[in-house]
Amino acid sequence: MIIKTWKEIFTCIKQKPYYASLNKFLDEEYKTKTIYPPREDIFNAFKLTSTENLKVVILGQDPYSNPGQAMGLSFSVQDYVTLPPSLRNIYKEMESEFDFKMDYSSGNLTYLAKQGVLLLNPILTVEAHKPLSHKCKDYNAMFLDIISELNNMDKPIVFLLWGGNAKRYAPLLTNDKHLVIMTAHPSPLSANQGGWFGSECFIKTNKFLKDNNVEPINWQNK
Repeated sequence: MIIKTWKEIFTCIKQKPYYASLNKFLDEEYKTKTIYPPREDIFNAFKLTSTENLKVVILGQDPYSNPGQAMGLSFSVQDYVTLPPSLRNIYKEMESEFDFKMDYSSGNLTYLAKQGVLLLNPILTVEAHKPLSHKCKDYNAMFLDIISELNNMDKPIVFLLWGGNAKRYAPLLTNDKHLVIMTAHPSPLSANQGGWFGSECFIKTNKFLKDNNVEPINWQNK
Protein backbone atom coordinates (compact mmCIF):
# COMPACT_ATOMS: atom_id res chain seq x y z
CA MET A 1 0.00 0.00 0.00
CA ILE A 2 1.65 3.22 -1.21
CA ILE A 3 0.40 6.50 0.24
CA LYS A 4 1.58 9.79 -1.27
CA THR A 5 3.50 12.08 1.06
CA TRP A 6 2.41 15.66 1.61
CA LYS A 7 5.54 16.72 -0.25
CA GLU A 8 4.41 14.77 -3.31
CA ILE A 9 0.87 16.12 -3.02
CA PHE A 10 1.98 19.73 -2.66
CA THR A 11 4.47 19.40 -5.51
CA CYS A 12 1.43 18.88 -7.75
CA ILE A 13 -0.59 21.60 -6.02
CA LYS A 14 2.19 24.15 -6.47
CA GLN A 15 1.97 23.66 -10.24
CA LYS A 16 -1.69 24.76 -10.31
CA PRO A 17 -2.52 28.36 -11.36
CA TYR A 18 -4.47 28.96 -8.13
CA TYR A 19 -1.38 28.39 -6.01
CA ALA A 20 0.59 31.28 -7.52
CA SER A 21 -2.51 33.48 -7.32
CA LEU A 22 -3.06 32.56 -3.67
CA ASN A 23 0.56 33.28 -2.76
CA LYS A 24 0.41 36.68 -4.44
CA PHE A 25 -2.72 37.50 -2.46
CA LEU A 26 -1.13 36.37 0.82
CA ASP A 27 2.07 38.32 0.14
CA GLU A 28 0.05 41.52 -0.05
CA GLU A 29 -2.20 40.66 2.90
CA TYR A 30 0.67 39.84 5.27
CA LYS A 31 2.51 42.96 4.13
CA THR A 32 -0.36 45.38 4.69
CA LYS A 33 -2.63 43.85 7.37
CA THR A 34 -2.58 41.77 10.54
CA ILE A 35 -3.12 38.18 9.41
CA TYR A 36 -3.37 34.99 11.46
CA PRO A 37 -1.74 32.58 11.97
CA PRO A 38 1.88 33.69 11.56
CA ARG A 39 2.86 32.85 8.01
CA GLU A 40 5.30 30.15 9.10
CA ASP A 41 2.42 28.33 10.81
CA ILE A 42 -0.04 28.23 7.88
CA PHE A 43 0.79 24.62 7.00
CA ASN A 44 1.26 23.29 10.54
CA ALA A 45 -1.47 20.66 10.11
CA PHE A 46 0.51 19.03 7.31
CA LYS A 47 3.84 19.39 9.11
CA LEU A 48 2.58 17.68 12.27
CA THR A 49 0.47 14.89 10.73
CA SER A 50 2.12 12.83 8.00
CA THR A 51 0.03 10.96 5.45
CA GLU A 52 1.61 7.74 6.71
CA ASN A 53 0.40 8.41 10.26
CA LEU A 54 -2.95 9.92 9.25
CA LYS A 55 -5.98 8.33 10.95
CA VAL A 56 -8.57 11.08 11.48
CA VAL A 57 -9.49 14.33 9.73
CA ILE A 58 -11.30 17.07 11.67
CA LEU A 59 -12.53 19.82 9.38
CA GLY A 60 -12.79 23.34 10.72
CA GLN A 61 -13.60 26.47 8.72
CA ASP A 62 -10.96 29.20 9.00
CA PRO A 63 -8.48 30.20 11.73
CA TYR A 64 -9.45 32.04 14.89
CA SER A 65 -9.25 35.77 14.20
CA ASN A 66 -8.31 37.10 17.66
CA PRO A 67 -4.70 37.77 18.70
CA GLY A 68 -2.56 34.84 19.85
CA GLN A 69 -5.09 32.11 19.06
CA ALA A 70 -4.50 30.69 15.58
CA MET A 71 -1.67 28.21 15.18
CA GLY A 72 -2.39 26.42 11.92
CA LEU A 73 -4.52 23.63 13.42
CA SER A 74 -8.32 23.66 13.28
CA PHE A 75 -9.98 24.31 16.68
CA SER A 76 -6.56 24.52 18.41
CA VAL A 77 -5.14 27.55 20.22
CA GLN A 78 -1.70 28.38 21.58
CA ASP A 79 -0.85 27.21 25.10
CA TYR A 80 -2.52 29.15 27.92
CA VAL A 81 -4.81 31.11 25.63
CA THR A 82 -8.35 31.03 27.00
CA LEU A 83 -10.28 28.18 25.41
CA PRO A 84 -12.75 29.35 22.74
CA PRO A 85 -16.32 28.17 23.43
CA SER A 86 -16.27 25.53 20.65
CA LEU A 87 -13.10 23.95 22.00
CA ARG A 88 -14.50 23.97 25.53
CA ASN A 89 -17.51 22.00 24.24
CA ILE A 90 -15.19 19.59 22.43
CA TYR A 91 -13.42 18.92 25.73
CA LYS A 92 -16.76 18.44 27.52
CA GLU A 93 -17.87 15.84 24.99
CA MET A 94 -14.54 14.00 25.27
CA GLU A 95 -14.90 13.93 29.06
CA SER A 96 -18.46 12.64 28.82
CA GLU A 97 -17.56 9.88 26.37
CA PHE A 98 -14.46 8.56 28.12
CA ASP A 99 -15.06 9.54 31.76
CA PHE A 100 -11.72 11.33 32.13
CA LYS A 101 -10.73 14.91 32.90
CA MET A 102 -9.27 17.32 30.35
CA ASP A 103 -6.75 20.05 31.13
CA TYR A 104 -8.72 23.23 30.42
CA SER A 105 -5.63 25.39 30.87
CA SER A 106 -4.40 24.28 27.43
CA GLY A 107 -6.23 24.35 24.13
CA ASN A 108 -3.17 23.24 22.19
CA LEU A 109 -4.18 20.18 20.14
CA THR A 110 -0.71 19.36 18.88
CA TYR A 111 -0.90 16.15 20.93
CA LEU A 112 -3.72 14.98 18.63
CA ALA A 113 -1.93 16.05 15.44
CA LYS A 114 1.08 13.96 16.44
CA GLN A 115 -1.17 10.92 16.88
CA GLY A 116 -2.51 11.18 13.33
CA VAL A 117 -5.41 13.64 13.64
CA LEU A 118 -5.28 16.10 10.73
CA LEU A 119 -6.74 19.34 12.10
CA LEU A 120 -7.62 20.96 8.80
CA ASN A 121 -9.14 24.33 8.03
CA PRO A 122 -10.33 24.67 4.40
CA ILE A 123 -9.24 28.33 4.63
CA LEU A 124 -5.77 28.58 6.15
CA THR A 125 -5.55 32.30 6.97
CA VAL A 126 -7.73 35.16 8.22
CA GLU A 127 -7.50 38.91 8.76
CA ALA A 128 -7.55 39.98 12.42
CA HIS A 129 -11.09 40.23 13.82
CA LYS A 130 -12.66 39.41 10.43
CA PRO A 131 -13.82 35.76 10.28
CA LEU A 132 -13.96 34.32 6.74
CA SER A 133 -12.16 37.40 5.36
CA HIS A 134 -9.90 35.11 3.29
CA LYS A 135 -12.68 33.01 1.83
CA CYS A 136 -11.79 32.91 -1.88
CA LYS A 137 -11.86 30.71 -4.97
CA ASP A 138 -8.12 29.96 -4.75
CA TYR A 139 -8.36 28.50 -1.24
CA ASN A 140 -11.46 26.58 -2.31
CA ALA A 141 -9.65 25.10 -5.32
CA MET A 142 -6.68 24.04 -3.19
CA PHE A 143 -8.89 22.52 -0.53
CA LEU A 144 -10.85 20.51 -3.10
CA ASP A 145 -7.57 19.07 -4.39
CA ILE A 146 -6.53 18.19 -0.83
CA ILE A 147 -9.89 16.55 -0.08
CA SER A 148 -9.61 14.54 -3.30
CA GLU A 149 -6.18 13.28 -2.25
CA LEU A 150 -7.49 12.37 1.21
CA ASN A 151 -10.47 10.55 -0.25
CA ASN A 152 -8.21 8.53 -2.57
CA MET A 153 -5.90 7.33 0.20
CA ASP A 154 -5.92 3.55 0.36
CA LYS A 155 -6.28 3.30 4.13
CA PRO A 156 -9.06 3.64 6.73
CA ILE A 157 -9.57 7.27 7.74
CA VAL A 158 -12.29 8.81 9.91
CA PHE A 159 -13.66 12.16 8.75
CA LEU A 160 -15.32 14.18 11.51
CA LEU A 161 -17.64 16.73 9.91
CA TRP A 162 -19.04 19.09 12.53
CA GLY A 163 -21.74 21.52 11.45
CA GLY A 164 -23.20 22.58 8.15
CA ASN A 165 -20.04 24.03 6.62
CA ALA A 166 -18.10 20.79 7.11
CA LYS A 167 -21.01 18.54 6.16
CA ARG A 168 -21.20 20.01 2.68
CA TYR A 169 -17.98 18.19 1.83
CA ALA A 170 -19.49 14.78 2.64
CA PRO A 171 -20.46 14.04 -1.01
CA LEU A 172 -16.76 14.24 -1.94
CA LEU A 173 -15.86 11.43 0.48
CA THR A 174 -16.74 8.38 -1.59
CA ASN A 175 -14.04 5.87 -0.61
CA ASP A 176 -15.67 2.97 1.23
CA LYS A 177 -12.49 2.42 3.25
CA HIS A 178 -13.30 5.60 5.17
CA LEU A 179 -15.85 6.45 7.85
CA VAL A 180 -17.67 9.78 7.76
CA ILE A 181 -19.22 10.97 11.05
CA MET A 182 -21.44 14.04 10.90
CA THR A 183 -22.68 15.94 13.96
CA ALA A 184 -23.78 19.41 14.97
CA HIS A 185 -21.03 21.99 15.37
CA PRO A 186 -19.55 22.25 18.89
CA SER A 187 -20.14 26.02 19.05
CA PRO A 188 -22.60 26.91 21.84
CA LEU A 189 -25.20 28.17 19.38
CA SER A 190 -25.35 24.78 17.65
CA ALA A 191 -24.31 22.40 20.42
CA ASN A 192 -26.97 23.62 22.85
CA GLN A 193 -29.69 22.91 20.29
CA GLY A 194 -28.77 19.21 20.21
CA GLY A 195 -26.69 16.97 17.98
CA TRP A 196 -23.30 17.60 19.57
CA PHE A 197 -23.41 16.51 23.20
CA GLY A 198 -23.93 12.76 23.34
CA SER A 199 -22.92 12.28 19.71
CA GLU A 200 -20.19 9.81 20.76
CA CYS A 201 -18.14 10.87 17.75
CA PHE A 202 -14.84 10.17 19.53
CA ILE A 203 -15.89 6.71 20.76
CA LYS A 204 -17.15 5.86 17.26
CA THR A 205 -13.85 7.04 15.78
CA ASN A 206 -11.81 4.81 18.06
CA LYS A 207 -14.08 1.82 17.47
CA PHE A 208 -13.63 2.16 13.71
CA LEU A 209 -9.86 2.44 14.07
CA LYS A 210 -9.70 -0.63 16.33
CA ASP A 211 -11.96 -2.58 13.96
CA ASN A 212 -9.46 -1.81 11.19
CA ASN A 213 -6.42 -2.77 13.28
CA VAL A 214 -5.32 0.84 13.68
CA GLU A 215 -4.11 2.22 17.01
CA PRO A 216 -6.93 4.37 18.48
CA ILE A 217 -6.50 8.00 19.48
CA ASN A 218 -5.79 8.99 23.07
CA TRP A 219 -8.09 12.02 23.22
CA GLN A 220 -7.07 13.10 26.74
CA ASN A 221 -4.59 15.99 26.92
CA LYS A 222 -3.08 15.21 30.32
